[in-house]
Amino acid sequence: MELIIGLLSGAVGGNAAGRLIKGIDQGTLINSIAGIVGGGLGGQILAALGAGGMADGGGMDVGAIIGQVASGGVGGGVVLAIVGLVRNALSK
Repeated sequence: MELIIGLLSGAVGGNAAGRLIKGIDQGTLINSIAGIVGGGLGGQILAALGAGGMADGGGMDVGAIIGQVASGGVGGGVVLAIVGLVRNALSK
């Protein structure tokens, strides 16, 4: 369940980052794919570090869910930013 929350919030985070920062916007499909990848990676990295709500046995309390949503959203935005910068650099 934690992974699904991370993937969904990553997709939302990727699309939100694309809308907010026009220089990295790659369209809804690419934003969503980059966000899903980033959401999954962000959640896994934070879980390995002992944060993000998954390290404490995968509890589904409000704090854990908020942590998963935050890590997924931020991870999605970061991966989209990297994809946007790479694609912009290659197009020049």
